[in-house]
Order: sequence, then C-alpha cells, then structure tokens
Amino acid sequence: MDEEFIIESRIAPPPLSCPKCNGLLPSKLGEIQCELCDANVRTDHEPTRTQWMKERISCPSCSKVLIAGVDERPAELRCGGCDTQFTLAAKVIRVEIECPSCHRGLRMKQRPGQRTITCPACDTGFKVSF
Repeated sequence: MDEEFIIESRIAPPPLSCPKCNGLLPSKLGEIQCELCDANVRTDHEPTRTQWMKERISCPSCSKVLIAGVDERPAELRCGGCDTQFTLAAKVIRVEIECPSCHRGLRMKQRPGQRTITCPACDTGFKVSF
C-alpha cells in the first residue's frame, strides 16, 4: 500500500474579513463562502500567489529541494528526483489566546466563528470568537 504524504505550506494568505458581516473568512484564496453569514466572497492576494509559486519544499521521500511552481493550495505535486507524489496543503493558521482565569497562553487553530473551549490548566470554560 502506498504511503500518502502531506506537507503543510509555510505561506498563508492574510486574514480577511467578510464584507457583509465583518467575520473572519476561511484562510483561502478564490471563491469563499463565509461560514458565519453564507455570503459568497471572491478573494485574491497576488503577493501570496507569487510566494506560493516560488515556495521551496523538501520531498518527503528523498529530501530533494523542490520549487512548488503552483499558485494554489492544496496542490498535488510529484518529485522529479524520485517520482514520489505528495500533497502540498494549505497552512493552518494558529493563534495564541490567553485564558481569562489563569492567564495561561493557549495555541489553537484560527477558524471563523465562535467556539467554547476549556483551559487544560484550570478547567475554566470560555468563548473565543474570530
């Protein structure tokens, strides 16, 4: 059975807000649907697309350094050295928030909407909105 390789890009588009509800949009480029108000939004950021084209990555099998050469994420790529296929996935943006009770720094994935989390240090539940 072939092993599936997934590499996370080091480059993410800038955080963008929905023009209708001002909520955080998913971290993508192109046609995006706001997860808060269902508005369809067209986003683009040419500097990010340029960086994606030039992004250097290591083959997960032979470690050869490759240039991505595509301006989309995720992207299906193939190493020219060893013929390994792999996916170059979009970067997952992580943010640090502070527990309002014990002030411990917590890292979490930034995604649109509101969610309730529980601090692992002091067991306090609180809401986080992006």
